[in-house]
Amino acid sequence: MSTINHWPPDGEILAVERVEMRLEPGPFAFSVREGAAIGENWARELAANPSLFNGDVLMQEEVALEEGVVRARAKMTDFATILWWRRQSPPSSGRSLVASAVPISSDGAAIIIRMAAHTANAGKICFAAGSLDASDLRADGSVDVEGSMSRELFEETGLATAQAEADPVLYATALRRRHFVFRFFRFPWTASEICERVAAHMARELEPEIDEVRAVRSPDEVTEDFDPLSRLILPFFFGGEGRMAG
Repeated sequence: MSTINHWPPDGEILAVERVEMRLEPGPFAFSVREGAAIGENWARELAANPSLFNGDVLMQEEVALEEGVVRARAKMTDFATILWWRRQSPPSSGRSLVASAVPISSDGAAIIIRMAAHTANAGKICFAAGSLDASDLRADGSVDVEGSMSRELFEETGLATAQAEADPVLYATALRRRHFVFRFFRFPWTASEICERVAAHMARELEPEIDEVRAVRSPDEVTEDFDPLSRLILPFFFGGEGRMAG
């Protein structure tokens, strides 16, 4: 799999070396231009789901792939902006980049979750991922994107990437101005053991972010209720590409 200097067609998965992202001062352009619509949509979203929280998050003005390195310029905005942005088909400007740690069991299953009803992604079957936020910022203004994937996995499932063997290959893909970075993490437990650990984590949480964990052993198990990224990753993994580094 070769690296190139531009994003390929949507859905193509590339091996990349790393992600370099910096926070820049000033507002996110989309949030300025769409301010009124963002506010109106937030009122509707909140009425439908009062559990939503309009916290600060990072979105990207530009994302580029240059000689195998993903480089991005980020701005601080709010979660209401993301909700309106992702309702556009596609958005007229801006980018979204999130990172996922993909758990793989010792017996070769991919471990996937379903988001709980009170979350913004209720019912979505996906790998743990979330918006980059202030907790992902380093002191120098750079963004710890891979740290974000570990944080999200632990928050949602209780699985720590430090307990797994990280594949040496980092992957990236894009779908309609949405960019995804992911790495496979191979845990030393069977799929049943991992699911038991995640279920125990859910039981300890007062308001767990997920309401189901499952092991996927074949691309034939992928259905339309899986999110677009998991529908790319799972056939990729079971097709052998993701196994190359293992």
